[in-house]
Amino acid sequence: MGAGHSHAGARHRSRLAIGFALIAGFFVVELIAALWSGSLTLLSDAGHMAADVVTLGAALIATVVASRPDRSGRWSYGRYRVEVFAALLAVLMMLGVAAFVVVEAIERFGQPAEVASTPMLVVGLLGLLVNLIVLKVLHEGAAESLNVKGAYLEVLADAAGSVGVLIAGGLVLATGQPLWDTIVALALGVFVAIRAVLLGREVFAILGQHVPAGIDPAAVTRDLAAIEGVADVHDLHLWTLTSGMNVATAHLVSVDHDGMHPVLDAARELLHDRYGIEHATLQVEPADHHGCAEVDW
Repeated sequence: MGAGHSHAGARHRSRLAIGFALIAGFFVVELIAALWSGSLTLLSDAGHMAADVVTLGAALIATVVASRPDRSGRWSYGRYRVEVFAALLAVLMMLGVAAFVVVEAIERFGQPAEVASTPMLVVGLLGLLVNLIVLKVLHEGAAESLNVKGAYLEVLADAAGSVGVLIAGGLVLATGQPLWDTIVALALGVFVAIRAVLLGREVFAILGQHVPAGIDPAAVTRDLAAIEGVADVHDLHLWTLTSGMNVATAHLVSVDHDGMHPVLDAARELLHDRYGIEHATLQVEPADHHGCAEVDW
């Protein structure tokens, strides 16, 4: 696969760069406010922001690395899967932040605490605004790229954190009870963990070379077998290299030795147009060829 092959992450690199700049800038502001106010909710949200900075930075770097040509010859499918590992990093960052917040919240229960509600409200509102802008910037790319989706979900979790900061700040201001700060922080930790697990399932589906979502292998086999001149289909494999890049391999048995080229062209066209598979490695065999045994895995 050549480096020039289009992949979803590269098309949204500028959006990732904008998001990274906005989040990194606000992270410094929120961290200072969290330490000053003593708010666990605000500190947890600053932790989300820190995870955002790392995740967006990794996602941005991954789009650059994935686009670099491989001159060593050892990356037979290119470096595209680097973007999937960047999404995995987003999962790990989200789980780490969630675990930290939950542990801190549990330890705070029953302990006296002083929380300044005004900084929470001001910073929470500003944080929500920044997150909403970044979500808008990344929204389109999240639908196409798992790498961008990982960054998007990390920012979404942080936006929820900003909402949590506002809720906790309002409750502390209204009731005078710092306990609300701990309760909201605990809820946010659980929310982030759930989002991380859902994204992790998608990441491991790709790393485990599952059949791409929305594609039925039995249907693909039937459609290939229905091509004029095809007597049998075996050794069909379907997987996702990275977001927007599905791959297939298959063996097609042709009834007519002279008709192998039309069969190959028709099969490639079918996989591309009906299933969105741009890279297909197809082996066309004559019906009287007995040297090919179907692989049993």
